[in-house]
Amino acid sequence: MRVGVCGNGMIVRQALSCFAKAEIPVTALWCRNPDHGQPVADAFHISSVYTDYDAFLKDESFDTVYIGLANSVHDAFAKKAMLAGKNVIVEKPFCATYAQAQELVQIAQETGAWLFEAIMSRYSANYEELIPWLDKLGDLTLIRCNFSQYSSRYDRYVNHDVAPAFDPALAGGALYDLNVYNVHFVAGLFGAPRFSYYMANKGWNGIDTSGVLLMDYGQFKAVCTAAKDSASHSGIVMQGTDGTIVIDDRPGYIDNVTFTDRKTKAVTRIDTHEEPDKMVTEFVRMQEVMDHNERSQMEIWLQRSLQVMAVLDNGRQDAGIEFPCDEETEETQEQTQEMPEIMKHFHVGGF
Repeated sequence: MRVGVCGNGMIVRQALSCFAKAEIPVTALWCRNPDHGQPVADAFHISSVYTDYDAFLKDESFDTVYIGLANSVHDAFAKKAMLAGKNVIVEKPFCATYAQAQELVQIAQETGAWLFEAIMSRYSANYEELIPWLDKLGDLTLIRCNFSQYSSRYDRYVNHDVAPAFDPALAGGALYDLNVYNVHFVAGLFGAPRFSYYMANKGWNGIDTSGVLLMDYGQFKAVCTAAKDSASHSGIVMQGTDGTIVIDDRPGYIDNVTFTDRKTKAVTRIDTHEEPDKMVTEFVRMQEVMDHNERSQMEIWLQRSLQVMAVLDNGRQDAGIEFPCDEETEETQEQTQEMPEIMKHFHVGGF
């Protein structure tokens, strides 16, 4: 895998550092403003800087595009890259709408491109390690996920200085920025819920600054909480009739994981894999899947991404959070005259 990156923000700088640690070469960078992009390229020894996306995609020095741009443009940049013959890594959330995500998956299948959503828990060996421990819970009854951190940009937002993470036009908000980690954690293990509902605290421009998402799986419920306007101890608790699994870290980081037996009170440490840099782990795992041509694994991950996007999109509608791209989705649905079943408010899990 050889990479060309899109963007020059904080997440891109973090990704570039991790590509270097993973010994994955980055040969080109696309940005809107070269005054912002060139210093990033210089810092990470990237030889080519582009402001023309078409020219960037014609560069044969890389085969994979990493997209670290605003959520609202993930679909357009990923679509164009795959149609140009590139593989794509797109930062979470996958897209702004379920319809966009569905189109990207279809293009990947038709073109043979590799397509990945960068969501750290998915690629963690410790996440996979949870699976055999689920039976030890007995009958699972409740899952509580919390990712709450006071945003460094929240004070600016209160004063009407809007960063992308608080901008509806850029598909921001607490659900898409933070709660997406919680939803991925749950859906990655259990698939789509039977029912989901999102209750949000909304700011002056209609974006959600915090909120609670309920996911109903029938015999058990999952409550996913996220906040950018307040802070608390983040983590995950999975409760069953025979025991409890606790992840004492922010969702996305599968660290400090313990199982407590209800009867004996014995505590067992579950996370046995050392993963000091989660983003390095995810890039290395993607490269392994590509190198071993494990397209079936990619397809499984993409189905999970679709399930997560359905929950996010439905949740946004529950809370009355509108994105400009919603009009495009409505036009597409009118043309097909049928809304996908997973997009209906009451939806049954499974794809």
